[in-house]
Amino acid sequence: MKIKFYTMLLALFAVSMTFSQSNLNAYKYIIVPTRFDFLKEPDQYRLNGLTKFLFEKYGFQALMEGENYPEDYIRNRCLGLKSDLIKDSGMFKTKLSVQLKDCNDQIVFTTQVGESREKEYSKAYTEALRNAFNSFEGIPYKYEPKPDDNIVEENITVKNNNEASQEIQLLKEEIKSLKTEKQTEVVPTEMVEIVEDDVQGTEELSQEITINEHTTGILYAQAIENGFQLVDSSPKVRYKIKTTSLNNVYLVENKSAILHKKGENWILEYYLNGTLKQEELNIKF
Repeated sequence: MKIKFYTMLLALFAVSMTFSQSNLNAYKYIIVPTRFDFLKEPDQYRLNGLTKFLFEKYGFQALMEGENYPEDYIRNRCLGLKSDLIKDSGMFKTKLSVQLKDCNDQIVFTTQVGESREKEYSKAYTEALRNAFNSFEGIPYKYEPKPDDNIVEENITVKNNNEASQEIQLLKEEIKSLKTEKQTEVVPTEMVEIVEDDVQGTEELSQEITINEHTTGILYAQAIENGFQLVDSSPKVRYKIKTTSLNNVYLVENKSAILHKKGENWILEYYLNGTLKQEELNIKF
């Protein structure tokens, strides 16, 4: 009789672990809050940092709440689970369990209750939390995208790419139009010559303020009204950029140019003598 009972328990446990694994595999990220409700301060007793560390130890991709989120999570918050610690009352024991909720605040997974008899809070919380995380020992987590996630991702990517292409094309046409208008203006016959000690020859300066083609070094972005100013290490303001309706696309103030992000790089685009130029800038925001 006892053998049958234990066999049944083992079978139920195996089914439960398989179900939990399949549930968790549908999520790519775990979001850890900066402060748990039963504590007064952010990361008190270093409990939040330890929670993130333990999730990563068991193979999850953990993100601290409020940090720079990956783009796919920003577009689809349902890729992540929100984590929380639940404290149970106990006279002689500290009891904690880890709870995971989806984007609709539905509980997806709850660990066993981890316990500690330590009297000092920092030691008690740490021990109880580690014991609670033992529930993940038998769950070989691996993210498995759902078909709906791929469809949403592809649709959003296509939409954003189309919008970006249209916006950039409009800005390019506007710059080309401004360039044409300036070329039709009357240009003074007198040209200014600048002689520099380290440069041979002379350069002719027209009324149009041109853009340096060989800007080097890091430019630091400082927030100003409606945009940023880009400052070199001198420090000298090299550019002022204004925000547009499109993310990561800026108009360059007083210049017929746009600045946009391509992959991980910032590209400055402008027309010079009727030719479209592209220049890569090293910008730290």
